[in-house]
Amino acid sequence: MATEINVPTLGESVTEGTIGEWLKQPGDAVAVDEPICSLETDKVAIEVPSPVAGVIGELKAEVGDTVEVGAVIATVEAGAAPAAKGEEAGRAAEQRQENKEESKEAPASDASQTLSPAVRRAVLEHGIDPSTVKGTGKDGRLTKEDVIAAAKAKDDTPAPAKPEEAPAPTAAPTGTRNTERVKMTRLRQTIARRLKGAQENAALLTTFNDVDMTAVIEARTKYKELFAKKHDIKLGFMGFFAKAAHLALKDVPSVNAQIDGDEIVYHDYVDISVAVSAPNGLVVPVVRDVDKKGFAQIEKDIANFGKAARDGTLTMDDMAGGTFTISNGGVFGSLMSTPIINPPQSAVLGLHRIEDRPVVVDGEIVVRPMMYIALSYDHRLIDGREAVTALKVIKDAIEDPTRMLIDL
Repeated sequence: MATEINVPTLGESVTEGTIGEWLKQPGDAVAVDEPICSLETDKVAIEVPSPVAGVIGELKAEVGDTVEVGAVIATVEAGAAPAAKGEEAGRAAEQRQENKEESKEAPASDASQTLSPAVRRAVLEHGIDPSTVKGTGKDGRLTKEDVIAAAKAKDDTPAPAKPEEAPAPTAAPTGTRNTERVKMTRLRQTIARRLKGAQENAALLTTFNDVDMTAVIEARTKYKELFAKKHDIKLGFMGFFAKAAHLALKDVPSVNAQIDGDEIVYHDYVDISVAVSAPNGLVVPVVRDVDKKGFAQIEKDIANFGKAARDGTLTMDDMAGGTFTISNGGVFGSLMSTPIINPPQSAVLGLHRIEDRPVVVDGEIVVRPMMYIALSYDHRLIDGREAVTALKVIKDAIEDPTRMLIDL
């Protein structure tokens, strides 16, 4: 008896997905809860498990097909996977046919049978197609003189005049030049649509500042072993920036708000979306209640999301909501960028690489580990003064982490 496999519930407001890859084919054995395919939605890629053990029967959708929640995409038959029948015979038949085709001899050209060695040499020397020349020899055969005459007539034929406006010919490309067309994944299509929508629907502007990372680096160096021993997690930079962002969002509420129609929605909590690189594109899981969490829990949440993104196990709930985003391009070596907001949010903080640069401190030039930070914001809601103020609060908190402890 066949068991149907349906598209599972994909999350709130998500009604369909796209078949990304079939992990099992008809005739393959499958165990209970073993994934049979990957399904791409607007936000995540999930694996669809088999509810029973058996053998894959029929696949009712192809890679790239859009399927709705509840739709039947495959069937599973009870029993073991059938042994492959006739494979050897099939391969043998294919080999016999291939050998037969290779053994066929191409028919010899009539022209090559009637050309004398001297005529063949003349044809090659002058680049003449013998089939285009009328022979004057016995039985209409070509002679050497026929080939020479044809070559002379060819040389005497004037080349067609080139129009004055025609461009000079360019050299033809050499070597292999291949192209490949790959359909965009559903996730990549959604990313493209949302980012383009952010540019079209928001009045985007970016303000910059630079941060002296000396204090944070010293704190990490001093406490990293004790922190890891007590909390079983490394002390990273993201915890510092998340807490610094909390201070900024509390001081400048509009940066933590969003526009909904003709209303502004303010949030009395801080849920920070953290941009994470996944195999299929950029995803933004949400660290919730940053305003209530300590460094250790924030670092654990971020680490868990990073692993889930790499493993492809992020859920829709992991990425739902979010009032503000932090994107760290510095891990890839970025010096400076203008990040794009994550709608319907109104602002995003961009972090970049840390590098030693000369700066002036107390009238003296010193070398300090510096980082450029950027705040992109929707100017419809956030004024320039507010954006600059929020970024300055983040800068001050990073350069003097004590501010985060005493809520200053």
